[in-house]
Amino acid sequence: MKDFKKYYIIPATPEEVYKALTTDITIRLWTGDLVEIDPRVGGEFSLWDSSINGRFLELEPYKKIVQEWYFGEEVPSIVTIKLHEHKKGTSFEVQHTNIPDEAYEDIIEGWDTEYVGSLIDFYTEE
Repeated sequence: MKDFKKYYIIPATPEEVYKALTTDITIRLWTGDLVEIDPRVGGEFSLWDSSINGRFLELEPYKKIVQEWYFGEEVPSIVTIKLHEHKKGTSFEVQHTNIPDEAYEDIIEGWDTEYVGSLIDFYTEE
């Protein structure tokens, strides 16, 4: 199992980014895909044609999202996203723990290109 931590800058406010991660219609806009989401503690979600599935462990509006991602492992994979104001928009801090070794490279590429990359493109293209 491996861990990953990285900071990104997204050209939008923390409130906009938080809503983009927790609101069905907005997620559909930046992913270009169907989504199922129940944005409450204990609520489940499914993104990118069920490529990412999990549940919310903690929600602090406009500041923090903690999720458990399902990989079928005994130890859960935990994603913590912290949003901070930044002069260029939002500092998006992601910490992803307990990533299965065999999935690590794909997960990191997914954070860079699909997940955060799509968010950055969405707010840059507006």
